[in-house]
Amino acid sequence: MPYIPLPRREELQRGEIPQDSGELNYLITRLFIVYWNNHKTRYQVINDISGASNEALAEFRRRVTGNYEDKKILENGDVYDSLITHVE
Repeated sequence: MPYIPLPRREELQRGEIPQDSGELNYLITRLFIVYWNNHKTRYQVINDISGASNEALAEFRRRVTGNYEDKKILENGDVYDSLITHVE
């Protein structure tokens, strides 16, 4: 959740690096609100924020999470290969 102490919010706004998921959530939420505050409230703006965040997450998963999981499959073996007993 983005509800972190006010002094830490100020530090993050000055460029400090987030130290945990709450601080990261705060920065992302702040960016959404800044964008929203600078546009008229309408569906397109809500859709812009939602779409951009979803696509950024999808690209992060594709580029970072996928590569990480592929490396772990090579290191530890594929769970799916050992559990799937039939192919549809």
